[in-house]
Amino acid sequence: MPRLPSLPIALTIAGSDSGGGAGIQADLKTFAALGVHGTTAITCLTAQNPAGVAGIQVATPALVRRQIEAVFAELPPSAAKTGMLFSKAIIKEVAKALSMHRGLPLVVDPVMVATSGARLLRPTAIHALQQDLLPLASIVTPNLDEAVILAGGALRSVEDLRAAAREIHRRFGCAALVKGGHLRGQREAVDIFFDGREELLLTAPFIRGVSTHGTGCTYSAAIAAWLAQGATLSRAVTGAKELVSRAIARSVRVARHFALNPLARD
Repeated sequence: MPRLPSLPIALTIAGSDSGGGAGIQADLKTFAALGVHGTTAITCLTAQNPAGVAGIQVATPALVRRQIEAVFAELPPSAAKTGMLFSKAIIKEVAKALSMHRGLPLVVDPVMVATSGARLLRPTAIHALQQDLLPLASIVTPNLDEAVILAGGALRSVEDLRAAAREIHRRFGCAALVKGGHLRGQREAVDIFFDGREELLLTAPFIRGVSTHGTGCTYSAAIAAWLAQGATLSRAVTGAKELVSRAIARSVRVARHFALNPLARD
């Protein structure tokens, strides 16, 4: 039998986007782009396209837990990420399952609201996210709205992003990547990373006229993929910023819409 190449494994625990632009589908494309075998635990099915979310069918917490356990039994991942978790009950089951594997690099994308405005995390689940899941995380990757919920206070400047990243680290003990892509008045898309020791300011030119649906999923999946390959957290974040910036810049047309292209190469 020929000697076959061995790939690192990453796990995504998230919702399915029937339009293929975000969620599990975006995560798997990103894992593949970085040479990582992707495994999944699907939390929700969504009836979704680039125009919006038409419906959500939530998996039972027990089934989510079984998916995670099945992956670990035969395909133990070297890193994991979470996306759309939706409910308090699912978050608690995910946290219980992942607490059995402490030390596993975990990226938490605190998906709360879709780009279209649809709510993807029940308000009653926010406390569970903060109390049960974030203490297990290596890094959390909030956008501006999510960072306001996690850190408090308005975010209007790069200095505000820095303060939010430090406050999130202080509150929850994990590194923070506060994404400033929606920050007004900036010439570049600015993100701030802080892990308690190191701070990074990550910038990329704004790409005008394209949709950024799925950017957060792609970004967090890229961090998880780099961590699965053994990268340090700061290297994973910088590599992920490069990938997501390229994916936006090299977006493709799909029917009447734009789609990110995480498979694009330099």
